[in-house]
Amino acid sequence: MVTEEMIKKIPKVELHDHLDGGLRPQTIVELADEQGVKELPSRDPDELAAWFHRGADRKSLSLYLEGFAMTVSVMQTREALRRVAYEAMEDLAKQNVVYAEIRFAPIQHLERGLNLEAVVEAVLAGLNEGSKKFNIAYGLILCAMRHQGSDYSLEIAELAVSFQDRGVVGFDIAGDEFGHPPKRHLEAFQYIRNKNFNITIHAGEAFGPESIWQAVQICGTHRIGHGTRLIEDIVAHGTRIEHMGSLAHFLKDKRVPFEMCLSSNLQTGVVKSIEEHPFNMLYKNSFRVLLCADNRLMSNTNLSKEMLLASDSYGLNLRDLEKLSINAMKSAFLHYNDRIRIIYDVLKPGFAKIREESDPYD
Repeated sequence: MVTEEMIKKIPKVELHDHLDGGLRPQTIVELADEQGVKELPSRDPDELAAWFHRGADRKSLSLYLEGFAMTVSVMQTREALRRVAYEAMEDLAKQNVVYAEIRFAPIQHLERGLNLEAVVEAVLAGLNEGSKKFNIAYGLILCAMRHQGSDYSLEIAELAVSFQDRGVVGFDIAGDEFGHPPKRHLEAFQYIRNKNFNITIHAGEAFGPESIWQAVQICGTHRIGHGTRLIEDIVAHGTRIEHMGSLAHFLKDKRVPFEMCLSSNLQTGVVKSIEEHPFNMLYKNSFRVLLCADNRLMSNTNLSKEMLLASDSYGLNLRDLEKLSINAMKSAFLHYNDRIRIIYDVLKPGFAKIREESDPYD
């Protein structure tokens, strides 16, 4: 049996964490006061947190995303960006995350005169400071926004590659999926691929398998953000699969990773209940699935809570959580030698120690 205390000790790998979705409520209040932002629904941190949680849990991705206007509004200066990034590393380290890939959209942080390069530099400064102090490795993923034009996404792709030797490890496209297919940003994805760089794409959350197919076969993504609606290409009873379409077969055969976020999928209405979430079915049938928090503030979660939710809902044991953590590290956008080092020097010894403490005769 996996306990909450055991989960806290697990060495974790987080690959889908939005910087602007994980701010501390107290930090939002303080940054709003510093920058003269008047639009906060409350200046009491607990009330503000509850406002974000209620706003996210409205069974709609577009409604879920509304809260980000508030967090982004206080992330418009170098110091604010540095602070938020540093605190993200501290908060992740408290959950015993040993490697994290943080993502954000630089173009949303230009309202007070910063340029794109200054925005990325400020975030990297905070991540690097936190990495050194809390002994957590990281990579930064730059997001373009789906609703903006292809010129903007190409600019962010070029920005990501220009910072690849300073901590940026990949390129993503985010935002409301419905009506904004990834193929509209093909030039950006082709640029990334030509530069031998890394791609992850939000797909299969608010739109069906067609979105996943485009992300993989047209845009060349290396990972899928969410991918819950792949279930529409599968016929299953419980965890038993009776038939898979060609897309599902391809994704399983090619070991394409799925960054799955249980809590946020429930809140956006992608799935009706935790029992209906495809995570367990995909995991039990050897798809490469990962557990991720997505937005720690909005969804009132973290990777420990997501692991506990999966364990309680699907009966996962410690070896299952170890496999999921290793799946995540195998899928990270670090170089191969670094991934192997973390797997064999950090993850495996960490899980072995927890097993020994919980059952020395196991």
